Amino acid sequence: MMDGAPSFSELALRPPGEVMRLERLGVMQPTRLSFLRVLMRKLSEMNATVTRPLWEMSDKGHGRAVYTIRFAGRAYSLVAFSQALADEERTDRVIATKWDAAFVLFDGVPDDADLARLAHNVPLQEAGRLGPRDLVLSRANKSVRLFEHVVQALRAGRQPDKQMIRDTGYLMRTTAVYGNGKFGLADRETFAKRDGLTGPFAAEMLTVWLIRAFTHDLAEHLGGAPIDRALKRHLGIGNATGLGMAPFLVSHPMLVDAWFRVRETALARVLALGEISEEEAEALMKSASEAGKYLSSWRVSETDAQAEIDALAGAWSEFRAGFTKAALLSPGGLRRVFAKAKAHGTALEELAAAWLLEPFGALIDDLAEAQATDATPELDAAMTCRALKALIEENCAWALECDFESPEAQAQFWYVSEEKLEPRLGLRGRDAGCERETPLDSARQFNALHEALPAAETPLWRFLAEHPEHRAAARRAQMLAHHPYAEVRANLLAQEAAPIQLLRAKLSFFGATRFDPKSRLWTRVTLAQGLPLHDEIGRESPWLPVI
Repeated sequence: MMDGAPSFSELALRPPGEVMRLERLGVMQPTRLSFLRVLMRKLSEMNATVTRPLWEMSDKGHGRAVYTIRFAGRAYSLVAFSQALADEERTDRVIATKWDAAFVLFDGVPDDADLARLAHNVPLQEAGRLGPRDLVLSRANKSVRLFEHVVQALRAGRQPDKQMIRDTGYLMRTTAVYGNGKFGLADRETFAKRDGLTGPFAAEMLTVWLIRAFTHDLAEHLGGAPIDRALKRHLGIGNATGLGMAPFLVSHPMLVDAWFRVRETALARVLALGEISEEEAEALMKSASEAGKYLSSWRVSETDAQAEIDALAGAWSEFRAGFTKAALLSPGGLRRVFAKAKAHGTALEELAAAWLLEPFGALIDDLAEAQATDATPELDAAMTCRALKALIEENCAWALECDFESPEAQAQFWYVSEEKLEPRLGLRGRDAGCERETPLDSARQFNALHEALPAAETPLWRFLAEHPEHRAAARRAQMLAHHPYAEVRANLLAQEAAPIQLLRAKLSFFGATRFDPKSRLWTRVTLAQGLPLHDEIGRESPWLPVI
């Protein structure tokens, strides 16, 4: 960064009415502030070390293993169990009852009694019983074609095919990563203030990264030889994510506001730079080239999704041809280049926003600490009804534009499956259960509250005493005055609202790459691809993984 740069306050953040739209959430990309990248930097700063104190695997790859990571004066252990699984029993669906492997992140180093307890419960997943030292629970299935190819290649004395690794990108795919008290796991508050685990989903991200190490070791154990390091780094962890994750962006508004505020503040800081250094410009040119390679190698099976990726690759190529290193180095160059990206459309703008953050860690990495918050929205019952009505008109105009007399505006409803206790989406008038609808209908609630509020100086507490059904909407409407990124600005009941857009946004904050949508309801992604291996902590992490 050069001296004499403008103040950060000279550029405003992109407005929430622009950022929090579904069409933008559905094209978001990972950044250097994504949780996996932040975790890698923290592990490096704390000189973390990983050992494998237990490896008891048969010649078929069935057994148990323990990986212990030490940092900040504590130890955490991934305990892994691998078992035989028939091909017909292998599925991404959450209703599965058997998996190739099951895992728990244990607080400390397990002794024999701990291992015996975990061996009885962890492979059962939801049907098991976990305890206060069990922090995260997960399971995974093999990506059979690539896993078998890697093992056979190693047995034959050669390295796996690079193109096959590029096409798939992982040896195993998780179907759930549970935490925060579910199934008896420790509540997050018991470890959330510990060094290294303060960030959002830090324990879950640590678990995924350690599971990746297990998948590498299992393939090498069966193959009898090591995988080339460059290829191994490109083998991340797959993940199948569906509706269970979608409601999060609605049910945790303060946390969502923190995530987006940090992301937008980082972009504003970078764009506020008057000039950048030669080194920073060279880094941007290099990562622009790597992004082009990543887009060219990003292949999915769904035709429309692949067409969108191809269109983005073409737009990125055209965008790159429109600027030079000299343009980046010129005063105000970053702002002009970003303006060109915006002219190419939302998808390219979001890719460019992520790209621009890459070389500026010294400028923005401190923001990562602000991505976690325990704040909850509070109700100001003394506010007048007139003032609240004005707030809704100012911050929720998008909701007031919805016509809830139209069937299309309420075509969908959210509910929780009684069998699996997981969110589901139904069609109103066709599917049963709308009488048990989950309140993910902020737009409808704001609309109804605005209509019911009198334009008078009546205190809100008096109104709510007579109309308590509006309490939650009133609290959320007040919250938006100070936490403007807290609300997804869309009617999630509308016929055209696609949950896949919510999934894409949240997964981008995790650091997921290679989004592979299978429908409007679920997607596959890759996590930890390209990150340092467990014996390479401190090695730089790439923005987008390419080999």
